[in-house]
Amino acid sequence: MIRVAADSVRQDTSGDAPMLPGTEPPQAEARPVQWPGLLWAVAWCAGATALSALARPWFDLVNIAMLFLLAVAGVALRHGRTAGAFASLVAVGAFDFFFVPPQLSFAVSDVQYLVTFLVMLAVGLVIGQLTAGLREQAQVAVQRETDARTLYELARELSAALTDAQIVGIGSRFLRAAFDARAAFFLVGADGRLLPAATDPEAGGAAQSDAVDHVLAQWVFNHGQPAGTGTDTLPSGTVLYLPLKAPMQVRGVLAVEPRTWRAFAQPALRRQVDVFATLIAIAIERLHYVEVAQQALLTMESERLRSALLAAVSHDLRTPLTSLIGMAETLQRGTPPLAPEVAETVGAMRDQARRMHAMVANLLDMARLQSRGVALRKEWQSFEELAGAALASLRDALARHRVVVADLSALPLVECDGVLMERVLCNLLENAAKYTAPGTEIRVRGEVSDDAVHLVVEDDGPGVPAAMARQVFEKFTRGERESATTGVGLGLAVCEAIVQAHGGSIRVEPVHAQAQGQGTGARFVVTLPRGNPPVLEPEAAGLPA
Repeated sequence: MIRVAADSVRQDTSGDAPMLPGTEPPQAEARPVQWPGLLWAVAWCAGATALSALARPWFDLVNIAMLFLLAVAGVALRHGRTAGAFASLVAVGAFDFFFVPPQLSFAVSDVQYLVTFLVMLAVGLVIGQLTAGLREQAQVAVQRETDARTLYELARELSAALTDAQIVGIGSRFLRAAFDARAAFFLVGADGRLLPAATDPEAGGAAQSDAVDHVLAQWVFNHGQPAGTGTDTLPSGTVLYLPLKAPMQVRGVLAVEPRTWRAFAQPALRRQVDVFATLIAIAIERLHYVEVAQQALLTMESERLRSALLAAVSHDLRTPLTSLIGMAETLQRGTPPLAPEVAETVGAMRDQARRMHAMVANLLDMARLQSRGVALRKEWQSFEELAGAALASLRDALARHRVVVADLSALPLVECDGVLMERVLCNLLENAAKYTAPGTEIRVRGEVSDDAVHLVVEDDGPGVPAAMARQVFEKFTRGERESATTGVGLGLAVCEAIVQAHGGSIRVEPVHAQAQGQGTGARFVVTLPRGNPPVLEPEAAGLPA
């Protein structure tokens, strides 16, 4: 049994092909003599002899020889080459014994009859060979038609399967009908491990057989190579293991246990079982991608519904929040001045309304960007002016931090939507202010490469863990200090959406690197493609207009 033998290779299922010690491939047995065909050859020749004896008074010896050649052709057509060749010998002997003088004797009265016997034997052998060849060609054509019909039926039923269990049942049933073999399937589970699959009970699956070994199936899956009977790996086994190779990857392993090892000795049958395995693998992969497409469609519809809801809610909240901010500012500037405690309350109300207004703006921007409803109004912009506008709008939010802006005038102009790019800078600066202690420094600088312009915003806060370097740009994702910081986790997602809409990218990395990819401080790098800005003509100073 393979299960017993495979125990010796359990410790090495990922290296070279495991070979069993002291085992030899099954030796081919001698082809048995086709006794039925030989007996039929004797019967056909006996019939020709009887018919010739009845026709002897009217037929010459030449015509009687034709009757024997007709019998040889019939034997070859019905029973193959061996029986046809034997019929040729029997026909020549019967013709000599019963019809050539002296009759009832193998002696001949004329030496010329020997030439007749040789020609008759040669013609009989040639006719037998040609007739047997036609018979075999007809059998091959019929077999090919049967194979094609079987493959068509298998493909048709597999295309209608909706679950892996149905595919396993269909495959087991067809393998049993085509090869008189039991089948066991090992499929990849959700966790990536190779697990036995349930087979159709009516198909008599080989999963209950001790000859099927999970360790050898795992080796076949890892290496993508067949093993077992008829292969170079464990050829003495009784089970053939085939990897279920689909166009994208190996989807599992098919174990086929024929009743005899000769079931796959013919190359044509082996090719057919390989085609079976390929069709089954493609059907399994089709189901996988159907599930992926359904999940993607469900996610897309959920995102579309959520974006529509957020856009509606954000639009309805934006107007009253703007009014609330305006009324709070009016109260602060009113005369006579408010009492100190009342002024403090109004100021807090204004600040909270501004924060909520910023969150609503992020929600609305994200909804519009996802629905592709925002058309970029690209113009050649200066990072120096964009940074100045962002700092002016965040004067209150950045009041307790030291913002250091490097000289951005040397940066080339960038073709972008000024309003949206200002939003990116505002979100990055506001994010830095939220996650750093008061009094710390926030730095803004620019860099230039051959084909891109980089805007860098960095702080000295706790930084972003390496595991969250990509996750922080997802919607509704926030840092570890959620309880102490306001927001809904959309600021960085809006930044990434805007930057990607401009054909750029954004990333985060630690300012002060430490071991294992960790570090302190967060450095956000916005990269935009560097175009060919227009050349500004210098003003002709001192010349009359």
